[in-house]
Amino acid sequence: MNAMPDRDIILSARNVTKVYPGTRALDSVDFDVRRGKVNVLIGENGAGKSTLMKILAGVERASDGKLLLEGKPVRHADTIEAEKDGIVIIYQELNLFPNLSIAENIFAGREKARNGIHIDHRAQEEEARSLLARLQHDLDPKTLVGELRIGEQQIVEIAKALSRDAKILIMDEPSSALSDSETEVLFKIIDELKASGVSIVYISHRLEELLRIGDYITVLRDGKLRASAPRSDVDLPWIIRHMTGGMNIDVGSDESRKIGEPYFELRGVSLPRVGGGWTVDKVSLRLRRGEILGLYGLIGAGRSELFECIMAARPEATGEIVINGKTLTTSDIAGRISDGIALIPEDRQREGLIQNLSVASNMTISSLGRFTKFFRILDAEEDREVDGRIKQLSIKVSSRDASIGSLSGGNQQKVVIGKGLLACPKVLLMDEPTRGIDVAAKGDVFRIVRALASDGMGVILVTSELKEILAISDRIIVLSKGRVTGTFDRSEATEEKLVAASVALA
Repeated sequence: MNAMPDRDIILSARNVTKVYPGTRALDSVDFDVRRGKVNVLIGENGAGKSTLMKILAGVERASDGKLLLEGKPVRHADTIEAEKDGIVIIYQELNLFPNLSIAENIFAGREKARNGIHIDHRAQEEEARSLLARLQHDLDPKTLVGELRIGEQQIVEIAKALSRDAKILIMDEPSSALSDSETEVLFKIIDELKASGVSIVYISHRLEELLRIGDYITVLRDGKLRASAPRSDVDLPWIIRHMTGGMNIDVGSDESRKIGEPYFELRGVSLPRVGGGWTVDKVSLRLRRGEILGLYGLIGAGRSELFECIMAARPEATGEIVINGKTLTTSDIAGRISDGIALIPEDRQREGLIQNLSVASNMTISSLGRFTKFFRILDAEEDREVDGRIKQLSIKVSSRDASIGSLSGGNQQKVVIGKGLLACPKVLLMDEPTRGIDVAAKGDVFRIVRALASDGMGVILVTSELKEILAISDRIIVLSKGRVTGTFDRSEATEEKLVAASVALA
C-alpha cells in the first residue's frame, strides 16, 4: 500500500516512547492523524491508547520521540498550548466540576466577559443551550453538573469540546455512557466535523462502532504499534487478531453450573422521583443461587437507581429486600455489605476508587475487617489475597503498590471488581461492568462471573449491550420508566423482544 502524501497528514507521532516507573506504556510508536478523517485507535486495556492520546493533547510528555504538526516539530508543555494549536481532547474519565452549572463547565477557564471584567453568564448560557441543541438535548444550562446522569455529563463533555473550534478532536470512549440514540447523534456530529475539515481521533471498545465510522484503523498491543490500515482493508477478525495476538477469548463454560433455589428477593421496591412520580416503581424479582440475572433497559429506566435502593444508598426508598428468608433492616451501605451484598458501580472514578491510594489499598478498603486481628492489619494475608485477585482478573499492573491512576481505565475497572469480590458477597450487583473494557477483558469478566455463579453466588448484571446480556444471562428482566416490563428466560430472549419491552412505557 502506498504511503499517504504528507499534505494529507495533519499530525504525526514518530517513535514515541513513554516510560513510567516500572512500566513502558509506549514503545517507539508511530501514529498518523489524517486530515478530515476519523482515525481510530484500538487495543486492549493497557495497550497505551490513552497514554498516546494524552501526549498528543499536551497532558503528558513523551520520554522519547517527536510530534509533527503540519510537518513541523511541536512540544506542548500543557493542554493550553495544545489547544492553541487546535488540539482538543474529550477524556474517557469525565473532567467536569459537579458544583458548577453546565454552562460554567463548558466555558471554565475561558469565560465570556463583559468589558473584560464581569462574566457574561447570559451569553454563556445561550451558547451552551445552542451547543446542547446541536447534540439534541434540551438540558437547562443552569443545571448543576452534579445533578446529571453520567450519560448527560458525557454530553456536556462533548459540548465543551465542540465549543473550542478544534482542528484535531480526540475522543476517548465518547459513547461509553451514551444511549443508542445519543450515540447516533454523536455520529452525525462527527460527520459534520469531518465535512468541515476537522480531524477526529477516536478510541472505543465497541468494535462494530469503529468499523462503522472509522476511516483509518490503528491497533496497539502492549505499548507497541501492531497494525494500521484504511477501513477498506479491515474487518472484525482483522481487529481481534491484531488486538489479541490471535489468542482465543475464553468466556467460560456453563456445562457444570447448577442453579439452585431462590434466596434473594425484592418485594415492591419503589423510589419516589423529585417532583412527583417514581424512578423505581414497585419492582419485585427473585434471584436463585448460582444464577446470572440480566437487567436491561434504556438510560433513565431506573436500573442504577434500583441498585442504589438495594445498597441502602437511597433512604427514601420503600419495599422489602430479603436474603435467605430474612428481611434486611440495615440502613446504610456498610450494613448491606455486611449482609452479603456487593456493588460494582457504573462510575468507577467517583464511586469505585480513591485516586490517591494504591491498587492494593483500593481493593481491600471495603473488606479490611477480614485482614485485621487485635487492631492490627495482617499484611501478608492482605497481600496474598490482593495478588490472587490481580491474577484472577488479569489486571495489568507492575505492582500491587502501584498508584491506581497509573492503570488504564479497563484495569481500574477490574480493581473495582476485585474490591467487590474481596468482600465475599452472597449477591453481586454489577452495573455496566464492561464499560470501557476491551474485547479480551470482557471475556475475562464474563469468565469470572460464570465462575462465581458456578460457586453458588447470585449475580445481577446491568449492561446496555444487547449481545452481552444475551450471552451471559440465565434470565433477563427488562425495566422501562422504573417498572418491570418483561421477564425472559435465556432460551426465549431475543434482541427484538428486549428492545420492545424497554420502550413499552415510552
